[in-house]
Order: sequence, then C-alpha cells, then structure tokens
Amino acid sequence: MDAGGAVDMAALREELRAALEADERHERENNAKLRAVRQRLGSYQEFRDIVLASHLRPLEKKDKMGNKRNVLWNPCAGHMRGQQATKVEIPQELEQLPRTSAEFYRDWRRCLQSGKEKYQLLLKLEGKALSRIFQAELGFGLLGEFLTVLAENICHEDRDAVLQILHSLSGTKRFGLNLDLLSTSEKESTRDLFRKLQSMSGGYWSPGHPCGKAEGEAHPTDTSLQKEAKERRVMELMSCYQVS
Repeated sequence: MDAGGAVDMAALREELRAALEADERHERENNAKLRAVRQRLGSYQEFRDIVLASHLRPLEKKDKMGNKRNVLWNPCAGHMRGQQATKVEIPQELEQLPRTSAEFYRDWRRCLQSGKEKYQLLLKLEGKALSRIFQAELGFGLLGEFLTVLAENICHEDRDAVLQILHSLSGTKRFGLNLDLLSTSEKESTRDLFRKLQSMSGGYWSPGHPCGKAEGEAHPTDTSLQKEAKERRVMELMSCYQVS
C-alpha cells in the first residue's frame, strides 16, 4: 500500500505467484520423498538425487517425433553422449537478476555452470534479496549447494557480504530441516567456510588464496571493536549452522 492508501497490485501478484510456485515445488518434492522412502533406497545420496530430479518430466510422443527436438528432457544435464545437445550461451553477467524463486532456479540450474558464476550471483543478490526470493521456502538441496559455492570461492573482501548471506539463509523456512539433510561433503564445506571466516574476522588469511591478504596483514578498515564484533557474529552463525 502506497502513501495514498492504494494497494500495489503488481507487488501482490508477484507475492502470490511466488507463494504458488513455492507450494507447487514443496508438494512435488514431498511426493518425491515419499516415493523414495517406499523404494527403500540403499543410501542417502540416492534419496537426495530422486528429490533433486523431481522437476523432470518424461518425454511426450510429440517430443520424440520429427527431426527437430522440441524439448530437452533434462535441462539440468550437461553434455550427452552420442548426440549434440543444444548449445546454450552462458553470459558472464545475467542481464537481469532473478526476482522470484522460479527465475532463480532457472538461472542457477541452466545459465550458470561454474562455481565462480554462481558465487557472483549470490554476491550480487546479497542477503536481503535472497530472503525475499526464498521467503516461502528454500528448495531442497540448495542450502548445501550455496554453502559449497561460498566455501570454494570466498575472498577476504567478500567477508561481510558472505556473513550477510549466511544470516539471511538461516532465517528461511525449514532451515533446520535443510541443515539436517546436508550431505557429508556439504557439512565439510560448511566447516571449511567457517574456518575461513574465522581467520578473516581476525584479520588473517591464507597467502595462497588468490583474493586473500598475506598472513599477518590486518584489514585496514577494521578497528579492534569491529574485529571483535565480527568474530562474535561468526561465532553466532557457527552455532546456528551447528558447526563446532
């Protein structure tokens, strides 16, 4: 509602669309989880793969006929053996940042192939935008992917932005459940991320990191009180992410 008391219909439609998308995704993933449980799979990884692939649909008859392929069965797949897949131009920078969870999934899965590209997207969106996009729910498996990407690409100058992202993600719905469903490698990435953040908050960073400071070189803008506050913030997030 604006200053004149009028309702912002565009904002309401956008919020409703985001809520409907989240409900549809939640129902789809929940059904996939139930199917996976009934199959009595041998490992968590098999269970996770089934849920992550819940958005896929089988080819229809019209998709198989003719010389031209109309629909790519798995838009998330990479190169396929024995055939030339449609080449997708991956821009260095997206022309427009995603505003909804559906747009985010599209860009994250299809447009961004490298960890560095995904890392840059998270930085550009920042914590506030991520909170808005995932206000209804953070999709299954995304939290682990985010933590892995952040751990592998974090730079000293991005420290505050990463802390803001972590804080925003911790406030998403079903955060505790998503945290419990992290794989072993994702949990290790989480620990690695916080180890790096701890070293950064104290003004130290590995000299081998391409974006880092030389060991023993303090961040020039940080006072003792600022360092203490950042160390405390890291400790609070470590507790939230169950990192000991």
